[in-house]
Amino acid sequence: MVRTQLESEQKEKYENLLGREIRGEIRFKVRFDYRGNPRPARFFFGAKGSKEVAEEVRQQQAGMWRNVPLQGIYIENVEFLDLYSVYDEEEEENICYAPLELTVTAYSLDDCLRFVNRTEFRRLEILEPSLMRLSSREMERFLHKVNETIRQTVKALESR
Repeated sequence: MVRTQLESEQKEKYENLLGREIRGEIRFKVRFDYRGNPRPARFFFGAKGSKEVAEEVRQQQAGMWRNVPLQGIYIENVEFLDLYSVYDEEEEENICYAPLELTVTAYSLDDCLRFVNRTEFRRLEILEPSLMRLSSREMERFLHKVNETIRQTVKALESR
């Protein structure tokens, strides 16, 4: 009797977990690596190296993420990671990158796309929920949003 009751309770919890449609929030960490392209000197002064430019771009972007409100998105934390440099064979010099990691709470999966669609995007780690179940309608809507985002990106790249 006790065993069957425990099994039924566990089964009910599992079914509730699987059957729960995610209507709440999605919490994730996203990492951007901002590239520092060195700026040549104007006249005799004002040249900035790759490291200074990368730090400056990261500071600007961090300020933007903190201060510009985005609908359906809440920036919980902005974390500055250590700078690193990579040798660029085309330009034949070291290019410095300034990583920035954001902890974000988004209302829907669609809201995550604005983070993934950036050239500086490197990694996304979903913290909560550990399990997501999407209906076919939600999946269709998400894939449509992905398609729109890709088209906008291609259009922007073609106009350059």
